[in-house]
Amino acid sequence: MHFKQRARSLFAAGLILTAGAGSALAQCGNTSTGFETWKTSFANDARKAGVRSSGLQALANAQYATRTIAADRNQKSFRYSLDKFMQVRGADTIVAQGRKRKARNPDFYAALERQYGVPSGVLIAIHGMETAFGGFMGDSSVVSAIVTLTYDCRRSDFFAPHAIGALKLVDQGSITGATKGAKHGELGHTQFLPGNALTYGVDANGDGRVDLYNQTDALASTANFLRQKGWKAGQGYQQGQPNFAVIKQWNAATVYQQAIAIMGARIDG
Repeated sequence: MHFKQRARSLFAAGLILTAGAGSALAQCGNTSTGFETWKTSFANDARKAGVRSSGLQALANAQYATRTIAADRNQKSFRYSLDKFMQVRGADTIVAQGRKRKARNPDFYAALERQYGVPSGVLIAIHGMETAFGGFMGDSSVVSAIVTLTYDCRRSDFFAPHAIGALKLVDQGSITGATKGAKHGELGHTQFLPGNALTYGVDANGDGRVDLYNQTDALASTANFLRQKGWKAGQGYQQGQPNFAVIKQWNAATVYQQAIAIMGARIDG
């Protein structure tokens, strides 16, 4: 879900390149021609932003992601009506499976709600919507996808901090250059954009690393993201209620926001 988790917080976190982003934008391209030259320039920007040797090597190895560009040019589902969107995305199945998941592990979800204030239904709805509860977390290289989108002229400024984030995640050992995710570079159970994974990721299972391919870390990180974006415990999240605006921070598509709010309420029912 490419519009998710807007870059606003990354400006505040200092992850946006300043002169670096400008030079990357100046050299952008809409085909693979020039990609290798651009990577060399972007490596200088990445180095200035604090990316180290492992991340720089992952950048050097990144390939132009043709499938990512094709997907970016063909995003029809967000233009559906709400009813059509929910039908196409399998909302009834997500709700039914989500209720079962909550019933099987109520203490886990209750603990998340106590800590972060986010109801189980919202987290479960996002998990189901994004990856069918971890059933499919993507088959594209996270680094190649996000680097390609930064090179591409359409939204370089949006994706630049996430490219830096991905390279820093490589440096930290959270991902590698071979890690697979969605076609827009989102990763893990709930499909975090890399810059947000870096900023909001939580080591919830206590193994010493943030691993968004681990369900515990991923759902805690999602709850942390929402809390940090202003989620108010105990307040509503349907359209017009205080927390609905926070769902917008996860994904900018109105139809997606509405679907998550509706499914969340049905799961928590």
